[in-house]
Amino acid sequence: MSYVIYFAITIGILVFVHEFGHFAAAKLCGMRADIFAIGFGKRLFGWNKITGFTFGELPKDFDGQGHTDYRLSLLPLGGYVKIAGMVDESFDTKFANEVPQPYEFRARPVWQKVIVICAGVAMNLLLAWTIFWGANFFQGKQIAKTTTIAFVEPNSAADSSGFKTGDKIISINNKKVEDWDEVIAQIFIHTLGENLNVKINRNNNIIDLKILRKRIPDTESAEMVYLVQEGERPAVGEVLHHTPAEHSNLKAGDILLQAKDKPLFSREQAVQIFSANKGIELPLKVLRGKDTVSLAIAPGNDGKIGAMIGNIFTGPVEVKTYGFFTSIYMGYTDIAKMTDLTFSMIGKVFKGQIAFGKAFGGPIKIAQVATSSARSGIGSFLYFLALLSLSLAIINIMPFPVLDGGHLIIIIIEGIAKKEIPIKVKIGIQNAGFVILLLLMAFIIYNDILSL
Repeated sequence: MSYVIYFAITIGILVFVHEFGHFAAAKLCGMRADIFAIGFGKRLFGWNKITGFTFGELPKDFDGQGHTDYRLSLLPLGGYVKIAGMVDESFDTKFANEVPQPYEFRARPVWQKVIVICAGVAMNLLLAWTIFWGANFFQGKQIAKTTTIAFVEPNSAADSSGFKTGDKIISINNKKVEDWDEVIAQIFIHTLGENLNVKINRNNNIIDLKILRKRIPDTESAEMVYLVQEGERPAVGEVLHHTPAEHSNLKAGDILLQAKDKPLFSREQAVQIFSANKGIELPLKVLRGKDTVSLAIAPGNDGKIGAMIGNIFTGPVEVKTYGFFTSIYMGYTDIAKMTDLTFSMIGKVFKGQIAFGKAFGGPIKIAQVATSSARSGIGSFLYFLALLSLSLAIINIMPFPVLDGGHLIIIIIEGIAKKEIPIKVKIGIQNAGFVILLLLMAFIIYNDILSL
């Protein structure tokens, strides 16, 4: 249920921001906006100045007299603003045989049409920029100043790649790395679809590791941690009442050092040990403040101890802070980097270096990441929202029918030709684009299901 809730919140915010851009621009340009819809298809309920709040569809002959019907529709996978005199997602062509009115989209100059079409993308960019600015201004950036591997599990993916405990990573595919964020970004983002050449310092000897891409997990997920940074430790959050954790005197804030006489370096490693020793009492060492405390804990029959465990970094951290105006510039650079990365990934998909299903995610993947980021805190959720808003802007401006970029191409062609493209041709283009988009969405959802 939490997946559904956070998906609805995420999509609702993004769609509202995008469609509000179109709506506000249309109003400012003197155009009528007949419908402001969140979702597609059947009208569930809505409000307008003529009928007030109503459930279900409006009468077919309903005339809003220039007032907007704000509605929630059945399919929560997007939304639209119905601008008078425009062929769009509603496929309404009642105006086709009538004389163009001054308040209609088709009657306005080209420059106003361009503003209205691009306003949705502009609002998504503004949302992403605002969040990136806020993150830089209010939080700054915390950088884990290490590139050393704390622990490599025998027979793990990292072990099969050739990494050893204590390896210090110097560069990845000739890109020098100076902190752990750069290590993760190089392995899992910037080199997607590529084999790796990793230069490491092992016991003061420089070694080149040649790693095939197939040996590297698709993502550095919570379920499968590929590399563990030096200084990372599992830490206890909330301890539930009447659980093995409470009975063992485990406290919130304790840092787990050892379990079953085995050093612990990550949450995943701790969970694995607890799950493999159901009902068996294990010796446990924790760091509580400055003291090392010895405990004993017996995981339940389900392999759980009744405590929230997360990863914290105990090593050296560099905190970079930025002023108000510098944060604005940093927000711009964040957008530029992510845009460049997005087009790089799209290019790799077309070259066959990355599978389509791994590069793009649908509703299920969005719901999973939205839920995970929300549970990590409002900051993580907002950052994910910014990334998604930026992705929505990039996708929408692409020159494809139904998308804003497709409408923009039609407007430019009509502006050059000084003649409107026939309504039937526009409807045909919209229909073809809509069908292709639905098939693409079905394929993405299918890949989401396979990845569960």
